[in-house]
Amino acid sequence: MSAEVVILMGSDSDLPVMSESAKILEKFGIEYEISIISAHRTPDRFVSFVSALEEREVKVLIAGAGGAAHLPGMAAALTAIPVVGVPIKTAALGGVDSLYSIVQMPSGIPVATVAINGAANAAILAAKMIALGDPDLKAKLKEYSKELGDKVNAKAARLESIGWEAYLGERSV
Repeated sequence: MSAEVVILMGSDSDLPVMSESAKILEKFGIEYEISIISAHRTPDRFVSFVSALEEREVKVLIAGAGGAAHLPGMAAALTAIPVVGVPIKTAALGGVDSLYSIVQMPSGIPVATVAINGAANAAILAAKMIALGDPDLKAKLKEYSKELGDKVNAKAARLESIGWEAYLGERSV
């Protein structure tokens, strides 16, 4: 099976964040590939790679970028498949620069944008897009949401049972 999702990043320094997308896609059994392509330093490779995504029947592109963060927007300009942008936290401005660069796209070139370093949510959003035509994946997503709720309910029950002071004491151990 070919990749349903492609994960791109502009630099290998983005890999610790973007690997969270890969982990989520693996959890849901979604085929993906991951690579490094710079819109600025490898423009010919970038244009060629992104322009071929539709022909390869890729369903969603997740693109992480820091700083000027042009990778997601430029990709969205080159393809009709959905692009989910992940702003990467930067040392200089804490990722706000990346967030603004990705979220402020001109009319007609949308990029779905998640939180700074929100690669896990980018993969969940990609999975939800794919699940529109995949009932089995939709069921997996519903089970995942239920598991999240069960964890919160278990924490609430523990807090209510032992009190906030003891609960905080457990968390600091």
